[in-house]
Amino acid sequence: MPVYVSMLRGINVGGHKLIKMEKLRAAFVALGFEDVQTYIQSGNVVFKATKTTPAALSKKIEEKILKDFGFSVPVISRTQEELGKAIQSNPFLKKPGIDLEKLHVTFLAEPPAAPGLKKLAEYTIAPDGSCCVGSHVYLHLPNGFSKSSLFKVPWEKALAVVTTTRNWKTVNTLYQMCQECE
Repeated sequence: MPVYVSMLRGINVGGHKLIKMEKLRAAFVALGFEDVQTYIQSGNVVFKATKTTPAALSKKIEEKILKDFGFSVPVISRTQEELGKAIQSNPFLKKPGIDLEKLHVTFLAEPPAAPGLKKLAEYTIAPDGSCCVGSHVYLHLPNGFSKSSLFKVPWEKALAVVTTTRNWKTVNTLYQMCQECE
Protein backbone atom coordinates (compact mmCIF):
# COMPACT_ATOMS: atom_id res chain seq x y z
CA MET A 1 0.00 0.00 0.00
CA PRO A 2 1.30 3.48 -0.82
CA VAL A 3 2.12 5.94 1.97
CA TYR A 4 0.49 9.38 1.99
CA VAL A 5 0.60 12.50 4.11
CA SER A 6 -2.41 14.77 4.54
CA MET A 7 -2.15 18.25 5.98
CA LEU A 8 -5.26 19.91 7.36
CA ARG A 9 -5.39 23.68 7.23
CA GLY A 10 -6.36 25.71 10.26
CA ILE A 11 -7.32 23.13 12.87
CA ASN A 12 -6.52 23.65 16.55
CA VAL A 13 -5.39 27.24 15.92
CA GLY A 14 -6.57 29.96 18.27
CA GLY A 15 -9.22 27.73 19.83
CA HIS A 16 -11.03 27.19 16.52
CA LYS A 17 -11.85 24.01 14.63
CA LEU A 18 -10.71 21.80 17.49
CA ILE A 19 -10.01 18.16 16.72
CA LYS A 20 -8.32 15.79 19.16
CA MET A 21 -5.66 13.76 17.41
CA GLU A 22 -7.06 10.42 18.61
CA LYS A 23 -10.43 11.33 17.05
CA LEU A 24 -8.71 12.44 13.85
CA ARG A 25 -6.82 9.12 13.67
CA ALA A 26 -10.09 7.26 14.28
CA ALA A 27 -11.72 9.15 11.38
CA PHE A 28 -8.87 8.13 9.08
CA VAL A 29 -9.12 4.50 10.20
CA ALA A 30 -12.89 4.61 9.55
CA LEU A 31 -12.05 5.63 5.96
CA GLY A 32 -10.13 2.36 5.59
CA PHE A 33 -6.64 3.85 5.96
CA GLU A 34 -3.93 1.88 7.74
CA ASP A 35 -0.97 2.67 10.02
CA VAL A 36 -2.46 6.10 10.74
CA GLN A 37 -0.14 8.44 12.66
CA THR A 38 -0.45 12.11 13.53
CA TYR A 39 2.31 14.61 14.14
CA ILE A 40 1.76 17.54 16.50
CA GLN A 41 -1.70 19.05 16.99
CA SER A 42 -1.93 20.97 13.73
CA GLY A 43 -3.38 18.27 11.48
CA ASN A 44 -0.50 16.33 9.95
CA VAL A 45 -1.42 12.72 9.21
CA VAL A 46 0.73 9.95 7.72
CA PHE A 47 -1.04 6.77 6.62
CA LYS A 48 -1.31 3.97 4.09
CA ALA A 49 -4.19 3.76 1.63
CA THR A 50 -5.05 1.99 -1.56
CA LYS A 51 -3.55 3.68 -4.59
CA THR A 52 -5.43 6.82 -5.59
CA THR A 53 -4.71 10.43 -6.37
CA PRO A 54 -3.82 12.83 -3.56
CA ALA A 55 -6.67 15.11 -4.72
CA ALA A 56 -9.20 12.28 -4.38
CA LEU A 57 -7.85 11.49 -0.91
CA SER A 58 -8.14 15.11 0.16
CA LYS A 59 -11.76 15.30 -1.00
CA LYS A 60 -12.64 12.09 0.85
CA ILE A 61 -10.97 13.34 4.05
CA GLU A 62 -12.64 16.76 3.81
CA GLU A 63 -16.05 15.09 3.52
CA LYS A 64 -15.34 12.84 6.52
CA ILE A 65 -14.20 15.77 8.69
CA LEU A 66 -17.33 17.75 7.80
CA LYS A 67 -19.51 14.73 8.64
CA ASP A 68 -17.72 13.78 11.88
CA PHE A 69 -16.73 17.18 13.28
CA GLY A 70 -19.29 19.54 11.73
CA PHE A 71 -16.97 22.01 10.01
CA SER A 72 -15.08 22.31 6.74
CA VAL A 73 -11.32 21.96 6.68
CA PRO A 74 -9.20 22.23 3.53
CA VAL A 75 -6.90 19.22 3.16
CA ILE A 76 -3.82 18.91 0.98
CA SER A 77 -2.35 15.45 0.44
CA ARG A 78 0.89 14.22 -1.05
CA THR A 79 2.35 10.81 -1.77
CA GLN A 80 5.56 9.91 0.01
CA GLU A 81 7.42 10.38 -3.29
CA GLU A 82 5.87 13.82 -3.87
CA LEU A 83 6.85 14.92 -0.37
CA GLY A 84 10.42 13.72 -0.95
CA LYS A 85 10.60 15.65 -4.23
CA ALA A 86 9.23 18.74 -2.50
CA ILE A 87 12.07 18.56 0.00
CA GLN A 88 14.72 18.02 -2.69
CA SER A 89 13.35 20.89 -4.79
CA ASN A 90 13.75 23.59 -2.14
CA PRO A 91 15.82 26.26 -3.95
CA PHE A 92 16.93 27.86 -0.68
CA LEU A 93 18.95 24.76 0.23
CA LYS A 94 21.42 25.68 -2.51
CA LYS A 95 22.08 29.16 -1.11
CA PRO A 96 24.90 29.71 1.39
CA GLY A 97 24.12 30.79 4.93
CA ILE A 98 20.51 29.67 5.00
CA ASP A 99 19.20 28.87 8.50
CA LEU A 100 17.05 25.75 8.09
CA GLU A 101 14.91 26.85 11.03
CA LYS A 102 13.77 29.83 8.96
CA LEU A 103 12.47 27.75 6.02
CA HIS A 104 8.82 26.97 5.35
CA VAL A 105 6.92 25.20 2.60
CA THR A 106 3.45 26.22 1.53
CA PHE A 107 1.70 23.26 -0.05
CA LEU A 108 -0.73 24.19 -2.82
CA ALA A 109 -3.70 22.18 -4.05
CA GLU A 110 -2.54 23.02 -7.58
CA PRO A 111 0.03 25.29 -9.23
CA PRO A 112 -1.05 28.94 -9.07
CA ALA A 113 -1.62 31.19 -12.06
CA ALA A 114 0.89 33.88 -13.06
CA PRO A 115 -1.05 36.83 -11.53
CA GLY A 116 -0.94 35.18 -8.11
CA LEU A 117 2.79 34.53 -8.39
CA LYS A 118 3.35 38.14 -9.40
CA LYS A 119 1.45 39.30 -6.32
CA LEU A 120 3.50 36.95 -4.09
CA ALA A 121 6.70 38.44 -5.50
CA GLU A 122 5.39 41.96 -4.80
CA TYR A 123 4.53 41.05 -1.20
CA THR A 124 7.91 39.40 -0.51
CA ILE A 125 10.34 42.07 0.67
CA ALA A 126 14.01 41.39 1.46
CA PRO A 127 15.46 39.86 3.53
CA ASP A 128 12.51 37.50 3.05
CA GLY A 129 12.48 35.18 0.08
CA SER A 130 9.79 33.22 -1.73
CA CYS A 131 9.95 30.91 -4.71
CA CYS A 132 7.23 28.79 -6.28
CA VAL A 133 8.18 25.44 -7.79
CA GLY A 134 5.15 23.60 -9.17
CA SER A 135 2.62 23.22 -6.35
CA HIS A 136 4.95 24.37 -3.56
CA VAL A 137 5.93 27.82 -2.40
CA TYR A 138 9.25 27.83 -0.57
CA LEU A 139 9.79 30.57 1.98
CA HIS A 140 12.94 31.80 3.66
CA LEU A 141 11.98 34.15 6.47
CA PRO A 142 15.16 35.08 8.37
CA ASN A 143 13.30 37.07 11.04
CA GLY A 144 10.59 34.42 11.52
CA PHE A 145 7.10 34.19 10.08
CA SER A 146 5.46 36.68 12.43
CA LYS A 147 8.06 39.36 11.62
CA SER A 148 8.10 38.69 7.88
CA SER A 149 6.86 40.85 5.03
CA LEU A 150 4.23 38.16 4.36
CA PHE A 151 2.71 38.05 7.85
CA LYS A 152 -0.12 40.56 7.44
CA VAL A 153 -0.66 40.61 3.69
CA PRO A 154 -3.08 38.38 1.75
CA TRP A 155 -0.40 36.50 -0.21
CA GLU A 156 -2.10 33.11 0.14
CA LYS A 157 -5.42 34.55 -1.04
CA ALA A 158 -3.61 36.13 -4.00
CA LEU A 159 -2.45 32.69 -5.13
CA ALA A 160 -6.14 31.75 -5.54
CA VAL A 161 -5.60 28.09 -4.62
CA VAL A 162 -6.00 26.12 -1.39
CA THR A 163 -2.80 26.38 0.68
CA THR A 164 -1.33 25.20 3.95
CA THR A 165 2.10 26.03 5.31
CA ARG A 166 4.49 23.93 7.38
CA ASN A 167 7.90 24.77 8.77
CA TRP A 168 10.94 22.92 7.45
CA LYS A 169 11.31 20.73 10.55
CA THR A 170 7.71 19.53 10.26
CA VAL A 171 8.05 18.81 6.53
CA ASN A 172 11.17 16.72 7.12
CA THR A 173 9.65 14.92 10.11
CA LEU A 174 6.58 14.01 8.04
CA TYR A 175 8.83 12.60 5.34
CA GLN A 176 10.74 10.57 7.90
CA MET A 177 7.43 9.24 9.25
CA CYS A 178 6.44 8.26 5.69
CA GLN A 179 9.68 6.31 5.30
CA GLU A 180 9.13 4.53 8.62
CA CYS A 181 5.55 3.68 7.61
CA GLU A 182 6.61 1.70 4.53
